[in-house]
Amino acid sequence: MKIAYITYNGTASYSAANNFNELEGLLPYLQNKGLDITAEIWDDPQVNWKQYEVALLKTPWDYFEKYEQFKDWLNKIERLQIKLINDYAIVRWNMDKHYLKEVAAAGFEIIPSVFLNQGWKDKLQALFDQLHADKLIIKPCVSGGSRNTIVLARHNAHEDTSRVHELLTEGDYIVQPLMPQVQEGEWSFIFFNGQYSHTIIKKPKAGDFRVQQIFGGTIASISPRQQYIDQAKSYITRFAQNTMYARVDGLMVNGNFVLMELELIDPFLYLSYGTGAIERYYNALLEQLAGK
Repeated sequence: MKIAYITYNGTASYSAANNFNELEGLLPYLQNKGLDITAEIWDDPQVNWKQYEVALLKTPWDYFEKYEQFKDWLNKIERLQIKLINDYAIVRWNMDKHYLKEVAAAGFEIIPSVFLNQGWKDKLQALFDQLHADKLIIKPCVSGGSRNTIVLARHNAHEDTSRVHELLTEGDYIVQPLMPQVQEGEWSFIFFNGQYSHTIIKKPKAGDFRVQQIFGGTIASISPRQQYIDQAKSYITRFAQNTMYARVDGLMVNGNFVLMELELIDPFLYLSYGTGAIERYYNALLEQLAGK
């Protein structure tokens, strides 16, 4: 069975941990296990997709910058009856942060959110009042890696209005309170085929809100209470069944896990931070392939 390991035409940097670098080491690991798997850039026009039976999404990390092109690519490989991991329906659902509306409507806790449609021209002050916050974070509904993500302060609302209006000419945005719990750490729970694997906690550097390593954030393994694992899994059970991989990101607010994002397309899985996680990833892939 020929498998395409989906990447992108770009570079990224994540530090190795426990003698393993997920970006550099996972593909050779899978190949050494005997899988017929080859890295392919998703938008490379030279790729003969007809030769593949399976496409495993790993790092198509520029899809949000080429959104329409990525949707066309999904349609193309679906017409070729290539099995996509994770599957087409869940990827399309997860590409736009409007999915959080559905999560909240189903009674699950998320960070309070307001969605602004492209072309929004109202005043910022109302958003601070609506979200009961003095600082807000605003980001595109289709985005990644903190792209076009900015922090707004109530006392600068008037000055920031034109800047926000300019952003809203490009697409829809989501606005949330800048949660102080970010400084305590953003939790990521990783699951394979619905089964819990491991958890890491990411913290921003002093004076920042971005937890990514490229912005100075730190990563550490953590052993959460079972109640938090169960809370994280409840999102998977309801919204991400049959996903080979899933990352549930959130904060601990008043002793309760609250969702920030469900990462179901191309998340970094921090495989080197969970004992046995690399093997669990491989076994989950085998299960998916067996069910093809």
